[in-house]
This record gives sequence, structure tokens and C-alpha cells, in this order.
Amino acid sequence: MTVIYGINTDEPVNPHDVRDAIVSCFVAAHEEILNDLKNYAGDMPPEEFERIKLLNIQQLVRRYFKDVGGDFEEPTKEKILLVLEKLKEFASHFRNPEIIVKHYGEIMTLVQKLK
Repeated sequence: MTVIYGINTDEPVNPHDVRDAIVSCFVAAHEEILNDLKNYAGDMPPEEFERIKLLNIQQLVRRYFKDVGGDFEEPTKEKILLVLEKLKEFASHFRNPEIIVKHYGEIMTLVQKLK
């Protein structure tokens, strides 16, 4: 059994699974940057701070779905592929290319399982 960002690759995968994996991937990949936000969180409980980090990345992914004419709530394989290209470009401004290739490849493993 292989699990990629919470998705068991031995099971059927749907577009919602891939969208959620993309969000999880970006949260993990940008953990250090997102954790810098703690400086502005004051006495915020840790679970609330984690929710804010997730919402931050969800907003980024939502924006890219909108940019490509897609719907975050009802993603399609075609729109996911377009969003992945935008996210790859976004990450290229501050991430090591090898890391981008690794994460992109992991997500593409899930995308390839879509019908």
C-alpha cells in the first residue's frame, strides 16, 4: 500500500481526493514559511493556527482553480492539470526545482489514477 498525502493509491481516486492531496502537499511543502505566521498569531491555540495554515493554502488553490475556469468544489481532471501547472510555476519562485519535481510527480501519480 502506498499513501500519497493521505490518499491510498491502492484504492480508487476521485478528483476531490486529488484536490485535497494538492492542498496537503502545499501545506507540507510550505510548512516553514507558513510557520513564520506564528509571529503574528499571538496566543492563538495551536489547532486554530493549523486551521489558518490550511485555509491559507486552500485560498491559493481556489484562486488557481478560478484562474483556469475551474471549480474548487467540483474539480475535474482537466482543471486539476491546469492548476498543477500554475502551482508549479508559483513554487518555482522560491523552491528548489528538485523538490518541485518530487511533489509534482507524487500528485501526478494520483492524477493518472483519475478516469
